[in-house]
Amino acid sequence: MTSEWLGYIVVHRLSSRGWFRVISKPSFWLILALLVLITIPHYREVIEQPSFFANLLANAGLDRHAFERILYLVPIIWAGFAFGWKGALITSIVALACMLPRAIFISSSPKDALFETGAVFILGNAVVFGVGALRGEREHRVRLAAINYISNLVSQSLELKQILDSSIDSIIEVMNVDVVLIFLLDDEAGELALHAHRGVSDSFVQSVNRLKLGEGLNGMVAQTGEPVFTKDASKDLRLTKTAVREEGIRSQIIVPLKSKGEVMGTICVAMHSHRQFNRDEVELLAAIGNQIGVAIENASLYEQEHKVAEQLRASEERYRELFQNAHDAIWVHDMEGNIVSANMAAARLTGHEVEELCHMNVKAFLSEESLNIAKDIRIRMLQGKPVVQPYEQRLITKGGAEAILKLTTNVVEVNGEPVGFQHIARDVTQEKRMEESLRFYLSQITMAQEEERKRIARELHDETIQSLVVLARQLDDIASSDKGLSEYKRILLSILRGRINDIMADVRRLSQDLRPPALDRLGLVPALEWLASDVEKRSGINVEVKIDGVGRRFPAEVELVLFRVAQEALRNVLRHSQATSAEVAVELDDRKIKITVKDNGKGFDLPETTGDLVKQGRLGLAGMQERIQLIGGSLEIESSSDEGTVVVIEAPV
Repeated sequence: MTSEWLGYIVVHRLSSRGWFRVISKPSFWLILALLVLITIPHYREVIEQPSFFANLLANAGLDRHAFERILYLVPIIWAGFAFGWKGALITSIVALACMLPRAIFISSSPKDALFETGAVFILGNAVVFGVGALRGEREHRVRLAAINYISNLVSQSLELKQILDSSIDSIIEVMNVDVVLIFLLDDEAGELALHAHRGVSDSFVQSVNRLKLGEGLNGMVAQTGEPVFTKDASKDLRLTKTAVREEGIRSQIIVPLKSKGEVMGTICVAMHSHRQFNRDEVELLAAIGNQIGVAIENASLYEQEHKVAEQLRASEERYRELFQNAHDAIWVHDMEGNIVSANMAAARLTGHEVEELCHMNVKAFLSEESLNIAKDIRIRMLQGKPVVQPYEQRLITKGGAEAILKLTTNVVEVNGEPVGFQHIARDVTQEKRMEESLRFYLSQITMAQEEERKRIARELHDETIQSLVVLARQLDDIASSDKGLSEYKRILLSILRGRINDIMADVRRLSQDLRPPALDRLGLVPALEWLASDVEKRSGINVEVKIDGVGRRFPAEVELVLFRVAQEALRNVLRHSQATSAEVAVELDDRKIKITVKDNGKGFDLPETTGDLVKQGRLGLAGMQERIQLIGGSLEIESSSDEGTVVVIEAPV
């Protein structure tokens, strides 16, 4: 702004138009006339002053020429008021030129005359400078008052439209201009958008509604951040919109709207007639622009905060609606367990009203066992340890019934500090009861199957095999008798005797498969050793049994289930794996038993879930899973193509 303004001043002061403008003012000719009227009697002795005036000067201790020198102060001071300190300086030099010839060559007291001449020169300029300083101070105060006035206006509201409207009205009042335009910068589009205006037509507004950065005077100010002024916009080559000329806009000042050094837009004041804006007006408008820029930024921040607040409010309403209408029970309690919020599903689950819940402690719903589970979950979550969720928890309802829940718990934090817990619970009581009933029915069916197997195995052993033994002995008796049997018949009887022996072996093996006698007589470990030996004999697969721990008897149900699962695993090795070796590892301790069956066969690709085993026709693996669950155990299978299979069976004892 400084370099452009100084360039303008120099051009303006030295141009012929500037001198013409000075000469055309009446004050110039009045000052010139005063100088002439004072100078003529100063040199013409024949022009006498009135006697009363001469006596007055004599009583004041002044002679005629001293008074005339004092009169030169009038045009000097007048020039200061009319043309500023430069005009006063020029006028004082002219007055000095008028006074010096008489003081030096004509005066009878040259020293006194020179002193008076110098005093007039100095005093006149001192008065002008003093008055100019006072005027500058007054103008400075006026500018400050105007800035404060506008600052107070724009700070009274955080609504952008109200800020811009009040700013325009204030600028028109303070600067006495015809037109005010306020453009705001759209950073994303790289354009200026006209947001407020006064003193222009609708067609003009439509024409300059949006300006690109660098387009026209406003676009140039927004791009450079420096003010621009023009004496006649209609002749300014920097204009790109003909609407400015058509609107009849002449003199303009355009300054940037700034906040924290960033350009936020422009403000343009203009006249429909020619007007010479001075530097003070430019600085005043720039200061006003800065005030408006700060107000616009505050309004923008307020609008953003308002939008965020609205979004938060809408989000909170949506959350509250989801919270209240959720099918699952949700409640929040503080670190002491006092419930602070609960939804309708929680009320239905517990049997208490929502308002009643919000004045209760969670301990009222928990048994001693459930409370210990809750304490353990709380400690693990506060320590940042992993918690398997959802987890099972039991709750006592208002009516005293026990509800089984699948519970998901989260820590509620404020500023990084835990202040409570949020629980989302689903009532699975009916599902759990049905699952337990189904498991009980399955257990009963399995036990009935095993009893039937045991009965059939006993009948095969005690009746069928014994009958075959009797039949074999009878054939032996017939073959060894001397009743004239031919050699052919004796050979035929011998063949029949061999077939009976094969049948007895198959029946004996079937009986042992149905219910190995070793399982009932000796226990699980000997039964597994027999099973491995039997598989090895029948298939040629090398099956090794490893025992870790002291062998002992376990509950009959546990032994039976573990044996059947291990038996199915070895049958899969025999039927599908194409393995050459297998291993059965048994690990025994006080709390559990672990059986690992692995082979070096071709393996297979496991499905993602256990339920997919049935879909893929792997009924044996699905049956193993169901059997082990009957005794609270677990089954894990690891397998992949060409890398064998590992089956891990675990059960509590």
